[in-house]
Amino acid sequence: MYPVSDRFLRRLAESHTVATRVQLLLTDGRVVDIDHTGGSVTVDRAQAIRRTCTVTCADPALIPRTPKDQLATYGARLRISRGVDYGDGTSELVPLGVFRLDSVDGDVSDGPVNLQGKSLEACVVDDKFVEPYTATGTVAGAVTALIQRSLPDADVISMIDVTPIGSRAFDVEADPWAGAQEIAAAAGAEVYTNADGVFIIAVLPDLLTAEPVWAVEATEGGVYISGSRAMSSDGVFNGVLARGENATDEAPPVSALVVDVDPGSPTYWHGPFGHRPKFISSSTLITVNACTQAAGLELVKAQAPNASGDISSLPNPALEPGDVIRVMHEDGTRELHQVASFSVPLDEGGTFPIATISAKEDS
Repeated sequence: MYPVSDRFLRRLAESHTVATRVQLLLTDGRVVDIDHTGGSVTVDRAQAIRRTCTVTCADPALIPRTPKDQLATYGARLRISRGVDYGDGTSELVPLGVFRLDSVDGDVSDGPVNLQGKSLEACVVDDKFVEPYTATGTVAGAVTALIQRSLPDADVISMIDVTPIGSRAFDVEADPWAGAQEIAAAAGAEVYTNADGVFIIAVLPDLLTAEPVWAVEATEGGVYISGSRAMSSDGVFNGVLARGENATDEAPPVSALVVDVDPGSPTYWHGPFGHRPKFISSSTLITVNACTQAAGLELVKAQAPNASGDISSLPNPALEPGDVIRVMHEDGTRELHQVASFSVPLDEGGTFPIATISAKEDS
């Protein structure tokens, strides 16, 4: 969760005035605060471009009409925040993302105007290779190089151990962002932009060990509105076979199978769940040890999505995908859920749906 004060979290459950800010960062260096009437920011871990936004404004002057306007708008960015106005002259705002402005449309006379944007992964996605490209070195180094190839000033923070990789060659027209995700997966990690527009390379927190960051409880003074839970064996695996073959580095084929060996686990490899392996492969994996590490980290994720939930609560703009939250339903049952996606409204009355990817009972 984005760092916020205890006062902020307490106020979310109380009646309060919502504070929002939308800034338009034009290519000519101007930063314009935009008066807005609504909109939302959607954050979804399952999407390659993790954050998207829609902002509604009343002023039709925001629609670019001249070549000069278009030049300032093409490549412009939006920076969006939401928080709490404490009513004592102070407020606390939480960033929701930095977005490439992709479209502006509306009634040229009366408005309203809709602005739509995507987080900065989109800049890497669209910068397809126009000549062959080879990634080498370590996971963090190769991913950083792919990102800064498109965004030279991008900040990239790696939160993983140093992991060497084999050479990974990309053809013309290949997607460099998909390549960055593949290389990160060699370390069992994922890569994305956070609420500050910084690129992060990190492993998804483990639901079994991560500390809950927020409580969504159906109690007096709680933020819980409604909730549902589902369980399915679809997409659940109890073994991962990782394979690597790299002719460029003249490395022989290598592989490693990692399975659930806990007899007390419902997905125990030798139990009634049966054998349900998942397969991953990459030329970046050139040793058995690398395959074992990648398979082991992938197995943690592969076992997790056996439960999901759809929670509706009062909005918390500080949440991040991967956060673990404590949920108490109206019947008193308590669970720990891991956040997968949510949508933050930019107005007072918006709902706050949270989808989760895994859950377990909370003692």
